[in-house]
Amino acid sequence: MNEYKVSKEDKMIMKLIHYFVTKENYKPVVVRGVDNEIWLENLDNEIPLIRINTNYIHNNEQLEIDQRKVTVIRKTIKKKTFSINMNVLNLLVNAREEVNVIEDSNIFSIKCNSITELKKNKFMTEYFPNFKDGVLNKNAGYGDMFEMTEELNRKTLENDKDLSKVFLRHDTPYITYILIFINVVMFLLSILDYTKIIDLFANYYVNVKKGEIYRLITYSFVHANFLHLFFNMYALYYIGPQVEKYYGKMNYLIIYLGSALMGGLFTTVLTSSVSVGASSSIFGLFSSMLYFGYKYRNVLDNFLRSGIIPVLILNLILGFMIPGIDVYGHIGGLIGGIVLSYTLGLPNKRKTKEIVNGLIITLILIAALSYMLIIK
Repeated sequence: MNEYKVSKEDKMIMKLIHYFVTKENYKPVVVRGVDNEIWLENLDNEIPLIRINTNYIHNNEQLEIDQRKVTVIRKTIKKKTFSINMNVLNLLVNAREEVNVIEDSNIFSIKCNSITELKKNKFMTEYFPNFKDGVLNKNAGYGDMFEMTEELNRKTLENDKDLSKVFLRHDTPYITYILIFINVVMFLLSILDYTKIIDLFANYYVNVKKGEIYRLITYSFVHANFLHLFFNMYALYYIGPQVEKYYGKMNYLIIYLGSALMGGLFTTVLTSSVSVGASSSIFGLFSSMLYFGYKYRNVLDNFLRSGIIPVLILNLILGFMIPGIDVYGHIGGLIGGIVLSYTLGLPNKRKTKEIVNGLIITLILIAALSYMLIIK
């Protein structure tokens, strides 16, 4: 029986893929129009993209052409994933020894003739300190290749299960229903005595400065008329269950009320008008979905482009164009939703650094707006 032989190049490529996927949580990326290249992505890493190029690079001119191709693909993925910065590790596993690596501020190219050589590389030591001990050291035979493939498959299944927990989880949106109920009840009470409800619960900077801080929340449950209530509750019914499912009930409630608070503070500081309505909270929920989409932008880029972003931009434009709309409340709610979403984080994606930074930003915002209100 003839024994299947694995080439030295194939062994190295398999070890690289195995390490980056199983140890550094990279995922394969489908890039159209390329051959003999493997692209890996981890948007939470300082080096979000890794390219393993198996094409033979025989001279510097060919390397320059290859570098331009990497630049174009990098820009495409950067735009698609709404990334501010995107560094690429470009591993050339089949480059001629005489070829000189091109230096670039965002594309770090390394010629790697062997795993041993790559372990000594300064860049790998700095950005992937676990590579030296994490990558497989032994000479991989057919059995080892099979084992690595199985482990890669298990990792892929784990990632799919994590995504399924996020996107396929069914949950009755009780908090959304309760919020809609409270808004409707408050509107029915306002029909009986609108003036009294406004006097008691509307947001007005004079009353807030007197110590009636509760108005910074209660105003969001009061509406001027039926159409005002209808459009806000329709938006809440549309977006609320999504935020409740993805963030959890308690975090959802914090985002809703916190966005109302931030919108209320913006309104009291920047205008002298009486404000009512759940719009600040609604904008906060939309911005929380914007943050959610950004965190899962590798699978939700179309959702961001065609869903959330156009709706937010359109509503902000209408706020500036139509008289009587509390645009500052909308902006405050938008900012509040983003900051609180960043602070609270998402299941399986919470980071202590982000929680601490988010709390600091939230406290600074509230303190600054409160001070501006006091001196107004």
